[in-house]
Amino acid sequence: MFVRRRSNSTTTRDLPPIPPLRRSPSSEKMKPNTKTNPKASDALPFPLYLANGVFLTLFFFVVYFLLIRWRVKIRNSTPLHVVSFSEVSAIVAFFISSIYLLGFFGIGFVQSFISRSDLWASDDEDDNTNTKRRSHNQRVIVNVKQPKINEQREFTVPKTTPPLPPMAKQPKKVEDDMSIDDEEVVKSVVSGAVPSYSLESKLGNCYRASKIRREALQRVSGRSIEGLPLDGFDYESILGQCCEMPVGFVQIPVGIAGPLLLDGREYSVPMATTEGCLVASTNRGCKAIHMSGGATSVILRDGMTRAPVVRFGSARRAADLKFFLEDPENFDTLSVIFNRSSRFAKLQDIKCAIAGKNLYMRFTCSTGDAMGMNMVSKGVQNVLDFLQSDFPDMDVIGISGNYCSDKKPAAVNWIEGRGKSVVCEAVITEEVVKKVLKTDVASLVELNMLKNLAGSAMAGALGGFNAHAANIVSAVFIATGQDPAQNVESSHCMTMMEAVNGGKDLHVSVTMPSIEVGTVGGGTQLASQSACLNLLGVKGASKEAPGDNARLLATIIAGSVLAGELSLMSAISAGQLVKSHMKYNRSNRDFSQFPSS
Repeated sequence: MFVRRRSNSTTTRDLPPIPPLRRSPSSEKMKPNTKTNPKASDALPFPLYLANGVFLTLFFFVVYFLLIRWRVKIRNSTPLHVVSFSEVSAIVAFFISSIYLLGFFGIGFVQSFISRSDLWASDDEDDNTNTKRRSHNQRVIVNVKQPKINEQREFTVPKTTPPLPPMAKQPKKVEDDMSIDDEEVVKSVVSGAVPSYSLESKLGNCYRASKIRREALQRVSGRSIEGLPLDGFDYESILGQCCEMPVGFVQIPVGIAGPLLLDGREYSVPMATTEGCLVASTNRGCKAIHMSGGATSVILRDGMTRAPVVRFGSARRAADLKFFLEDPENFDTLSVIFNRSSRFAKLQDIKCAIAGKNLYMRFTCSTGDAMGMNMVSKGVQNVLDFLQSDFPDMDVIGISGNYCSDKKPAAVNWIEGRGKSVVCEAVITEEVVKKVLKTDVASLVELNMLKNLAGSAMAGALGGFNAHAANIVSAVFIATGQDPAQNVESSHCMTMMEAVNGGKDLHVSVTMPSIEVGTVGGGTQLASQSACLNLLGVKGASKEAPGDNARLLATIIAGSVLAGELSLMSAISAGQLVKSHMKYNRSNRDFSQFPSS
């Protein structure tokens, strides 16, 4: 290609093309003034491999020594803060070796990126220098058609156009508004070269990882998930704690039932649900309770459980451990070991059950405002490690042996309780029963006996002596960031109705022995769920007394269940159930017109 430069005069002359000046790696090495990046190992008086070996050996040695010493102290119930000279020396050596390993390896890792950025900067400077050599007001004539060399087209290089760096990539767009870099990552995920679960750690951007994973999923499955939202969610908040490999989030509407007048205070109860009539029905129950003077509640028990299973060579040895754990003289020692898991963990009770040579140990402890499954599991692990020295033939089969029992209907939870055990009651006046609930006291009492009590017994129900407690529990659980799977045991409920005051008024109560809730940890820290907890006045940990917020949330759930039971039973008694669901729980849209994609 020939370039013709035209000066201010009419004279022109042909010039050969000027190739861009680029520094090759070989030419860089030949320069005598080339700067070399300092290395962390330059400060050492001896070879780096020798220093690494010494400090690595020192690090692992002192860690092993300290673990052995602390294990002996735990067995002898010696306070950990009482240390000997050898332990002080080991701690100092631990910090010195840690600082060395972090400093030298860390500095080397960071320097690799710094040196790389320096190389890019030097290349950019060279290219900018070469570009400035050209006149900004020149007119360039280039060949635009390869077959005909003499055909030429003129264009003017504007002064304001900055030169592009040689390695700059144009923001070329591909489908779904993804950049060319994202497109390459999507292809790598689809081909299996990059695991989908590793995108967050490799990219360092949770939103971008979710977007790429979403596109790869659609290409692999051949199905569109366009209706699943992606934007508008903080994916950083769920990393490593709430959800793995996200591709979007599900929208669930939140309705408000109330005000619920409970223990002299009013609460607006958030309920996340897609079932029509549920919020409206619970709201009607809240109105009936409020007009009758409100409901009252009481906490009977508060303790989370975990039950490991261990095996011995004989049933006699299993019985020996059972007697040891249930001996009151050993409880204080076991409590000290257990309570080290957290400053909020307080061991309350240990109950054992034997099946042959297998022993199930059900630990119960208070957990503050946390739901507490992780807390009690750590405490149980501490006790198992402690027992291993006195019972070396004990074989730990599992940290959970289903005697807890978690996320499953179980009689042990119905009888012994798990989480918060709550009773909530109210007296509904005859006038409110007739005007608000549209029924009468006698009909409600009869229906409750035949449906919730006798009917549930005929079905062989376990903890299900109620109309629909799980509806309210699951709706409040989702809205406030609880574990939805624990709705199984948290919905254990017995609804009782009785005529009082000469048969004019209605006494209604719900007994719920295992409401498992928390106001810290898990999904409670997400923005939407945190807002719902704040609405109830139970956000975060209680500043007055640990556990008060979680206990208050449990009573609010029980009060909401009371309202829901009262309203649904009234609707069934008055024959309004089908009519109300046909009105509020059916869509008028013709979904046959929406084909699947």
